Amino acid sequence: MSHQVLLVGIIVAVALGFDFTNGMHDSANSVATIVATRVLSPIQAVVWAAFWNVAAFLIFGTAVAKTIGSGMINIHAVTPFVVLAGLLGAIAWNIITLVLGIPTSSSHAIIGAYAGAAVAKAGFGVLLPGGWSKTLVFIVLAPLIGFVLGGLMLAFSTWMIEWSKAPPSRVNPWLKRVRLLSAAAYSLGHGGNDAQKTMGIIAGLLFSAKLIPTFSIPLWVALSAYGAMGLGTLFGGWRIMKTMGTGIAKLRSLDGFSAEFASASSIFLSTFLGIPVSTTHVITGAISGTRAVSRVSAVRWSKTFSIAWAWVFTIPGAALIAWTIYSVAALFGMHA
Repeated sequence: MSHQVLLVGIIVAVALGFDFTNGMHDSANSVATIVATRVLSPIQAVVWAAFWNVAAFLIFGTAVAKTIGSGMINIHAVTPFVVLAGLLGAIAWNIITLVLGIPTSSSHAIIGAYAGAAVAKAGFGVLLPGGWSKTLVFIVLAPLIGFVLGGLMLAFSTWMIEWSKAPPSRVNPWLKRVRLLSAAAYSLGHGGNDAQKTMGIIAGLLFSAKLIPTFSIPLWVALSAYGAMGLGTLFGGWRIMKTMGTGIAKLRSLDGFSAEFASASSIFLSTFLGIPVSTTHVITGAISGTRAVSRVSAVRWSKTFSIAWAWVFTIPGAALIAWTIYSVAALFGMHA
């Protein structure tokens, strides 16, 4: 086995490790509302979320993977060490925020870290404005879409229940069943968008190492990325789950249903458009929107704004870590 192939194998393993931490980090977002409203136990919820994370492979294409892999960074300037430094930077950021219980975006961590490593190698000219513009727009737009859709969904659902005049004994069993569907839809969207980010990174690695003739997504890359994310989801992110489930607002079952379906709708649209969005952004906005419809003061705005500040710092923070890793490696000649 050549040294190049061995290096690529190691970096692929690191990429799947990042995907695992992504699933572990973001599993809280997938199941926080369904746990907070006591539809499922934490263990049941993460198993449910993991299944639908992996099932996304059968539904979504590779548009997001292509944006991440070749639409934001000049693929011809990428080397295996750029990819490795980017992955290590993103993993470091995920671990730091996981320990602190901060629900930051794994998506923005890998975007920022990949960019930071590429800039350390080739300067800012390596960044492709087209891919960055739509991604940066959705950093602002994604939580707003979640907020609006979540509020509208809650208002419509509340009106339907009041119009039907059904007693709670009939509404509650029905609501529990649809909550399983809404949680599944959100997890499906999460898996479909987030697993593709790792797929794009690995495909970029294979192309930079000249192991594939053109940038494309091999089947084994897709299967391994979805599998790693599913395993990570099974391990859960319990501290972040507490913040997402109870820290932003006290949720009722109808709020959780509205937030999950609103989030899923936004993520599905973004995925089909090939835009890598933050599922953390979307679900946080949707949760806030559902509670704001009932009463603006029901949202713990100080907690929401502290999460928003963490989002602001994620891309530059992860980029700085990856830039440092690549620059230190370059000092020792490890940057081919």
